[in-house]
Amino acid sequence: MHHPPDIEALLRDLRQRFGPRRALWVFGYASLIWRPEFDAEECRPARVQGWHRALRMRSHINRGTPERPGLVFALLSGGACRGEVHRLPTGNAEAELHRLWSREMPTGVYTPRWLPCHTPTGMVPALAFTLSRRHQACLAPLDDVAMLDVLRHARGRYGTTLDYLLQTAEALRTRGIRDREIERLVALAGRHRLLPPTEAS
Repeated sequence: MHHPPDIEALLRDLRQRFGPRRALWVFGYASLIWRPEFDAEECRPARVQGWHRALRMRSHINRGTPERPGLVFALLSGGACRGEVHRLPTGNAEAELHRLWSREMPTGVYTPRWLPCHTPTGMVPALAFTLSRRHQACLAPLDDVAMLDVLRHARGRYGTTLDYLLQTAEALRTRGIRDREIERLVALAGRHRLLPPTEAS
């Protein structure tokens, strides 16, 4: 059984690899962009190589239920991904990291990694929450019929999968980040009249 590292182990790894005074950065690629729930002293656009954003992680609570699972984005191996890096406040970084850990890792579904993130002012190692393709929560790519069924019906404690997709699409659009698959999925939802009036107009 896979046991992800705890916060203390991650911080030891960061400081051993990059130095004791290295700032703590977090890479956001979906909801961590538009709902970070932690204080950041700095944000930069960033790109990671070797990983990509994919709407393939099953959600039984936040965006769906066990009876009708929803989907959320995950960072899967392969390709590249543009998003944002957030620098946690120097004097309170570890406390903010604990808050983030409580949000992202209650079930240990992710594999947290320090990934090199390329920003306009240089590379920073940032904590990223990745998903193993072998994890049971990682679904094979859905065809459009199956995806539309999820977008029509999946709803969890934080709302629908469709809302989550649209919020992520809007956050990327306002930051000038192109994600062709997200744009395709939004267009698919539009063709099938799933979009709210403000999105469809």
